[in-house]
Amino acid sequence: MTGVREKAVRVRARKGRSASSQRWLGRQLNDPYVAAARRSGYRARSAYKLMELDDRFRFLKPGMAVIDLGAAPGGWTQVAVERVGAKGRVVGIDLLAMDPVPGADLIQGDFLDPGTPRRLTEALGRPADVVLSDMAAPATGHQATDHLRIMGLLEEAVAFARAVLKPGGTFVGKVFQGGAEKELLALLKRDFTQVRHAKPPASRRESAELYIVATGFRGRTT
Repeated sequence: MTGVREKAVRVRARKGRSASSQRWLGRQLNDPYVAAARRSGYRARSAYKLMELDDRFRFLKPGMAVIDLGAAPGGWTQVAVERVGAKGRVVGIDLLAMDPVPGADLIQGDFLDPGTPRRLTEALGRPADVVLSDMAAPATGHQATDHLRIMGLLEEAVAFARAVLKPGGTFVGKVFQGGAEKELLALLKRDFTQVRHAKPPASRRESAELYIVATGFRGRTT
């Protein structure tokens, strides 16, 4: 991302606002990615994370079919639609309601519900080229617990990707520092030709998040 650095905004203390809220507001107001997203019409700064991952690994191409798990508020969905073009297909799902994204089909629902995979595949209408997962469980503040919860979501997302991806497909999923557990990494390395961890520049330095980018799906073996 390029652009002129804007003058820093100072956040005045306000009665009733906690110190953590004060710090968060300060980061938001002075975050160049937040400003860039606002100027460019993206719904969240996280859109730049997907752009940076795709610029590096080149997994989104015109005409592809993409499923976006944990899509709200829609930043990743917007980027996916732009990069697969009019001949592509993008389906997103989230527990939260989302405003429509032109060029995408959005489903409000729980990804963990037994009937959700069928809803997603029927909406997509063909095997997926890419499965994206930016899902994250609400943070508890307890690092070990948060890691287990995010790993649980990642495992579900990987299982779904293995069921719906066409050979040669890509899975991109969020993890926290510590990465994926050994068993999950072994599964990914068995089913994909390349599995890499990446932290895009748009991911805040203090954030523990990383992304797994698994490319070259070999096809489900079990």
